[in-house]
Amino acid sequence: MSLKNRTLFITGASRGIGHAIALRAAADGANVVIAAKTKEPHPKLPGTIHTAAADVERAGGKALAVAVDIRDEAQVEAAIAAAVARFGGIDILVNNASAIGLNGTLATPMKRFDLMHQVNTRGTFLCSQKAIPHLAKSGNPHILNLAPPLQSTLAAKWFAPHVAYTLAKYGMSLCVLGMAEEFRAQGIAVNALWPKTAIDTEAIRLIAGQAARGITRSPAIMADAAHWVLTQPSRDCTGRFLIDEDVLRESGVTDLSAYRDADVREEDLMADFFV
Repeated sequence: MSLKNRTLFITGASRGIGHAIALRAAADGANVVIAAKTKEPHPKLPGTIHTAAADVERAGGKALAVAVDIRDEAQVEAAIAAAVARFGGIDILVNNASAIGLNGTLATPMKRFDLMHQVNTRGTFLCSQKAIPHLAKSGNPHILNLAPPLQSTLAAKWFAPHVAYTLAKYGMSLCVLGMAEEFRAQGIAVNALWPKTAIDTEAIRLIAGQAARGITRSPAIMADAAHWVLTQPSRDCTGRFLIDEDVLRESGVTDLSAYRDADVREEDLMADFFV
């Protein structure tokens, strides 16, 4: 149950959930590739690929910061090549990078529609396509998409308020559905992980306001859940659409209070989309 000396390629890992997954892996002594766009400090958002890499090193891992726009095939290929050159291969791909726009059909500019689909669905497909030849050489290869569950949530209420965004996120889920079966014989696990409640990230602040962050869970819950998934035998754990708190209970964790503010009740936490 350790990621020691394993190499993780994590998209969008300069902040938020991707950053938390990187730090959890680093605590085991993993090699972590921070693959994200932010090279210089952003006026409104914390973290860069370089600060995240420094955090990984401080947490006990080895880091490689790579500036990459996952919409660009040449940049993705170069980032994958840099990871392999530095660490000798790739064991795990975490498709975390995502774009969001919670608007109705008439209020969604096509530029935003294209961005969400290029980052979410196409970016996930592209990064997976370029990583899989290297994952196939690993002893326990995993792809983990931060994407919503399909079977239990494919409902009109999740499409009607923001069709474009939902399509883009479910595209990531459909990659799990298809690729898990496509690469089952090769032993490459492909799974989805999604939070039961809203997670305290900059996205929540921008969407719901600063006050909403008080009724969310820490990104650490997603990091701990991801760690459990990524340490399972890849041939035994694939094609699953997992919810963070269900994963932790399956791993034996019964008290989730550490992931929320002490003065917030469990029932007062903000539910996430698609659950």
